[in-house]
Amino acid sequence: MKTTKSGKINVRQLTYMALFTAIVFVLQIISFFTRGPVFSLTFVLVPIVIAVAVCGIKAGPWLGFVFGVAVLVTGDATAFLAIDPVATVAVVLVKGTLAGLAAALVYKALEAKNKYLAVTMAAVTAPIVNSGIFFLGSVTFFWDTMVEWSGGTDVLVYILTVLIGLNFIIEVAVNLILVPTVYRIVEMSKKKIK
Repeated sequence: MKTTKSGKINVRQLTYMALFTAIVFVLQIISFFTRGPVFSLTFVLVPIVIAVAVCGIKAGPWLGFVFGVAVLVTGDATAFLAIDPVATVAVVLVKGTLAGLAAALVYKALEAKNKYLAVTMAAVTAPIVNSGIFFLGSVTFFWDTMVEWSGGTDVLVYILTVLIGLNFIIEVAVNLILVPTVYRIVEMSKKKIK
């Protein structure tokens, strides 16, 4: 979160962060009702990337963590919680937090060159990291369950195609469409307010 030159917290930034936190939580609750083949389709990565562009780099990991908490609260991780609650909580919180952090770092690295390129690349990065950490968590902590769920097919192919595949494609597509569009609207609104 950005501070003023005197080191005090910027009330506008604090308000934005509170708003984005609420949006992330509500979107995750709503996404529980938009099921993909196995899991909910998440549109939460969109406001995380927008918040990074509006509020700064610290917004990414914070909102990613909120996303993880919302996944746990909505019951979207119930199948994994029944198998190993500690590993599930760790994977869910880490994947959300790192997805937000990675999006923030990509945005920050490209922001000076082109803000629209920065938000677009951050929008792609967030679901890659989110799905990548889920994949690693599935292989590391839930291998036996994955073997059972795959029903004799190749386990890695099962994880990549059935558990991640379609959800990942939809999430990347939604991010690529919505993030630059919403960011453009936010930027135009900021100019009109000034």
